[in-house]
Amino acid sequence: MNPPQPSAPTRLKELALGNAYAAMLHAATRLGIADALGEEPATVPELAETVGADGPTLRRLLRALALDGVFAETPDGRFTHTEMSRLLRTGSPASMADMVLWAGAAWTWQAWPKLADAVRTGEPVVPGLYGKDFFTYLREDGGADAEVFDRAMTQSSARTSESVAAALDTSGAKTLVDVGGGQGHLLRTLLETRPYLHGVLFDQPGVVDGAVPELRDGGVLAGRATVVPGDCLEAVPVDADIYLIKQVLKWDFDRSVRVLANIRAAARPGARVVVVQNLVDDTPEPRYAAAMDLLLLLNVGGREHSLDEFKTLFTRAGLAFAGVTRTSTSLRLIEATV
Repeated sequence: MNPPQPSAPTRLKELALGNAYAAMLHAATRLGIADALGEEPATVPELAETVGADGPTLRRLLRALALDGVFAETPDGRFTHTEMSRLLRTGSPASMADMVLWAGAAWTWQAWPKLADAVRTGEPVVPGLYGKDFFTYLREDGGADAEVFDRAMTQSSARTSESVAAALDTSGAKTLVDVGGGQGHLLRTLLETRPYLHGVLFDQPGVVDGAVPELRDGGVLAGRATVVPGDCLEAVPVDADIYLIKQVLKWDFDRSVRVLANIRAAARPGARVVVVQNLVDDTPEPRYAAAMDLLLLLNVGGREHSLDEFKTLFTRAGLAFAGVTRTSTSLRLIEATV
């Protein structure tokens, strides 16, 4: 039997206090509770001593988190892990700790209250808050938030690389370029499973400088990998059979079209362009996608796109839509040809 749903007033109150739930997750992650808790249930005093917290107050936090399945309380008052709380552990491939810290970074708390302004204007609010665009702010003033952001993006890429690689058809291709490919986690996975493929990692100079060791000089994949620094908003000076763009086209329409047009300008006829991204109208995570759509508005004036919007982007960039392939995650492979 399904539990009774909360009444409309109760649900509205919960939604209105949604920032409290985000703060609880952020606090638990910063305190390192998930790392302090082993596989056996622990008492609150034990946990409090390990993480350096006030015991009675820590119990209040754990009790609140347990209501949503993050940690669980045993009948004798101890706490134990759940599937979700294990994701807050650091140092494991499945960890989402940095994602939680990124979502609760200081800049987000200042940006969200200005959502009404962004909705009125259609413009981001972060430049008004800091006097500079989002990425310049992170680079120059972000400090620990910038480090968390970079780790969260790497964490996200590592979690989805295998599913994307499994879904991507590379038959007949000799060269693949990962445009905006970060440190090369996805490209590494593709090259490890496709010995016939040569890969090009293309991203900002400061990003590719930190490419995974396997792709750099002396790495086990270096013979089939090339690292090219650049800015996809300016040009994509690479000739390839497949242009892969994962989680990059979250800009407004003009900038998204510019990236696709830069690819078309470099590509030969028949080359494939594969956008790896969420579709806001076809996702198993609609609430997450909706929240990210508005967060992108706040920080960079960007957005999540629907399938029809991608078709429009392709047409404006001179590409022909070729279809959509699902992965085992919420990501989709949205494909076009030159």
